[in-house]
Amino acid sequence: MPQLFSLPSIRRASFQAPDPAAVAALGLAAGDPADEPVVPADPVSPADPGSAADPAAATPTDPADPTGPATPTSPAHRSDQRGARPAGTHGTPRHRAEPIGNRRPSAAAARRIAALGCATVILGGSAFGAAAASADEARATTSVAAGAASGSNAQPVDPVAAAAADELVSAIDAQADAGPVVTSGLSTAAAPFTGGTQVTVQGQHLDEVTGVSVGGNPAPIVSATADAVTFAVPAVDDAVRGAVEVAFTDASGRPVDIETPVASAAASVGPSAVTTELTGIANASVRPAGTTQQALTLTITDDERINAQVDYVLTYWSSYNTAQYTVLSGVDCANFASQSLVARGWAMDGTWYYDAATGAMGPAWSSSTAMRDWLLSRPDLATPLDDSQRDQVKVGDIAQFDWDSSGDRDHTAVVTRVEHTDAGTRIWVGGHTKDADYWDVDEALATGGGSVTYFSLN
Repeated sequence: MPQLFSLPSIRRASFQAPDPAAVAALGLAAGDPADEPVVPADPVSPADPGSAADPAAATPTDPADPTGPATPTSPAHRSDQRGARPAGTHGTPRHRAEPIGNRRPSAAAARRIAALGCATVILGGSAFGAAAASADEARATTSVAAGAASGSNAQPVDPVAAAAADELVSAIDAQADAGPVVTSGLSTAAAPFTGGTQVTVQGQHLDEVTGVSVGGNPAPIVSATADAVTFAVPAVDDAVRGAVEVAFTDASGRPVDIETPVASAAASVGPSAVTTELTGIANASVRPAGTTQQALTLTITDDERINAQVDYVLTYWSSYNTAQYTVLSGVDCANFASQSLVARGWAMDGTWYYDAATGAMGPAWSSSTAMRDWLLSRPDLATPLDDSQRDQVKVGDIAQFDWDSSGDRDHTAVVTRVEHTDAGTRIWVGGHTKDADYWDVDEALATGGGSVTYFSLN
């Protein structure tokens, strides 16, 4: 549809002032305030032969005379008439067909008005309810200021609010097809090296996250929604302590952006601050202003319970604790492993116990096979693993060997070290009977044969 307000001047000039008698008959006054605004008359020089100061020059002549002044019907003469207005009047009435000042903003501009209105209200400190706006509804391609200024009811536009609305629209457009992004820190700043701690981050499109790693070790995802993802910290090498990087990847394997606030946008009133407010109002996926790309780090700490257990093993693996416990000569492995579990903080029960006064002990305390059966009945304490799951084994877990592949358990030891490498996971154990502090499981199987299984302790 053509824009009516941009009619060429030659067409506007084609509408002539009505005859004075017709004006009087219709009850129209030349100075009616409803008519168009006064346009100053063209400057007139007394020496100008075509000016109103020279009556003779204004008298029409024969059209055939090329040297005479222009006829009343020529465009040039009409232009002079339109420029010269009688003093004290508003000039000739505007023809009613001319759509001056009747321009309408486009649909896109109307959508921008909504965003601009929200920004203006925020800057004015007014309270208002939330308003939903999609990226398409917020998009603006026409300047409101230009459109409004062209009409007779032009309103002033706050430049700060206008800039804020533009910034919001740009941010929404940029995010319309954006991938996942983490916008918060970790819900837990530290976790023990034994793993299992659940950590949550928040952001946008996080249901697209398919991989999490902690210190380079894969971390299982517990849950993932558009707004948050929760993962379980994996067990790491016993030697790993301190800060490690937490990274996220999407289905294509690309790293997920991590953006966290660097300053409060509410500290000042400006486009960024208004954009932050409009984010909540519009309910749009807009990354907050004032963010920076950075890595998230988790501090790996000791686990005091496991420290106490492993310290006990490393203290008494070669010098037995005869002051507190009875020694079972040649078959003391399960007895020693049970002692370490007491140091870890486990409580005895009717099956797994030791009586210091008499030296009596339950089968599950002193027998590797009986200990296996007892732990299988206590899922609250332990989870069984086979050797193909050794990547889930952590320091403090129980390792049991079946040397002759009979199905019984012939030896019990405590895991004292775990190392994850590109070639796989290596495990070392400590214990009695085979007195050791760090005995490589692969070497034990190579020399003794048989198989190994584990109990991952809760």
